[in-house]
Amino acid sequence: MSITAEIRRIEEELRNTPYNKATEHHIGRLKAKLARLRGELEKERSRRSGGGAAPFRKSGDATVVLVGFPSVGKSTLLNSLTNACSAVAEYDFTTISVVPGMLKYKSAEIQVLDVPGIVEGASSGRGRGREVLSVIRNADLIIIVTDVLRCDVQKIIEELRNAGIRINESPPAVKIVKKAKGGISIYADEIQIEEKTLHAILKEYKIHNADVFIREKNITIERFIDAIEGNRRYIPAIIAVNKIDMLDDGGADEITRIIERIKGVDKSSILPISAEKGTNIEMLKDMIYEKMRFIRVFLRPPGKQVEKEPMVLREGAKVGDVCDKIHGNMRSRFKYARVWGKSVKYDGQRVGAEHELCDGDTVSIFVR
Repeated sequence: MSITAEIRRIEEELRNTPYNKATEHHIGRLKAKLARLRGELEKERSRRSGGGAAPFRKSGDATVVLVGFPSVGKSTLLNSLTNACSAVAEYDFTTISVVPGMLKYKSAEIQVLDVPGIVEGASSGRGRGREVLSVIRNADLIIIVTDVLRCDVQKIIEELRNAGIRINESPPAVKIVKKAKGGISIYADEIQIEEKTLHAILKEYKIHNADVFIREKNITIERFIDAIEGNRRYIPAIIAVNKIDMLDDGGADEITRIIERIKGVDKSSILPISAEKGTNIEMLKDMIYEKMRFIRVFLRPPGKQVEKEPMVLREGAKVGDVCDKIHGNMRSRFKYARVWGKSVKYDGQRVGAEHELCDGDTVSIFVR
């Protein structure tokens, strides 16, 4: 039996098997095998196609990708957010390549990419799906664009999940330490999955000797498998429900019903918009900025005044990241830095490259 046929067989069995304590062990093994086979199939396809990545160059302070089925208004939204000119027409597959634009907002330069519309089965390679998904995997933020007529967010999320992309999730708090012998030992404070199920999942991946530390309460089978795979991408996302201008006078009630129908997504991540009319576009820009968790750092060259325009970095950035952004080889010549702001105990404190910065800090870099 081919890998593809085996995947279909397992998917069918999972659909027909109710989940309960009696079936948990069997379902755990099936899901682990399914994830492993999908990984093998993806590697095989990559070898045959030579990678299949859609070419694009990242630029700016972060990259946002517009994701959605064809004809939901992604091209119009790109044009509303940026100064790009993505072709717009009332038929599917208008976007035949990755079209970039640049959103300049609150000192940040945010690259926005309009990729070809996803079709069902994209994670299996349909409709240039592998190319599109390879671009999405490299995004810093995903905007899932749907509209008031179809609102098929769950199908998009499923395609992303099948491609190893997790939206608005944090990585599972699981650490697996392989060892030469001694079997499998599970260390967990509070989990609902039976240990024999975890053992079966690990053995599906040929892990027979390991210490497994689980620091996540009520971890699911899916997230445990994600921890083993180790290649998932965890990307923040916004759901933009487009074309609200097409609704009649009772549109507000209809928008509420549409939002309620979207399951498995934090409602605070959903925003109704009209890319055509510009409705809520400024609010969307603000959501993008907040989701990116930017911080602004002001540079103060030694012996000079503080520069007026801040450097934009991501939350958690360190002094070394400032060096990298100023010049590619500055980190190798770095001696120390002095920092003024919230991240230090006193203004002008001397710090090293690993010092973590806060929004509004001022930094002076000293090099050899």
